[in-house]
Amino acid sequence: MGEGLSGVSASSRWAPAEEQLPADLAELAGPTEGVVELPLHLAWSGLRALDLGDEKLLLGMYRIVLLAGRYEDYARYLDAALLVAHWPTCARCWVVAYAPRGRTASRS
Repeated sequence: MGEGLSGVSASSRWAPAEEQLPADLAELAGPTEGVVELPLHLAWSGLRALDLGDEKLLLGMYRIVLLAGRYEDYARYLDAALLVAHWPTCARCWVVAYAPRGRTASRS
């Protein structure tokens, strides 16, 4: 059985609905190299063509897709292996964006 994002609990009303999350990482079949041009509904302001060979641009694209995308965008633009490899960085943007408002995380 594959791992998925559907086990993530939505702790914020801004978080994607459970049905918008892939049930399995195998559903993420996005590009791993080259230049990707994001559609306007994802990158409506600023840079839209992102070179995946540049780690900063790759992470920027993953941030945009994770925060503004829906199922179709996750499946089209995210690659499971790249997401797993960069999960510590990607997870931070997910937590910051979707943490309950008005609360701060305790630090140990």
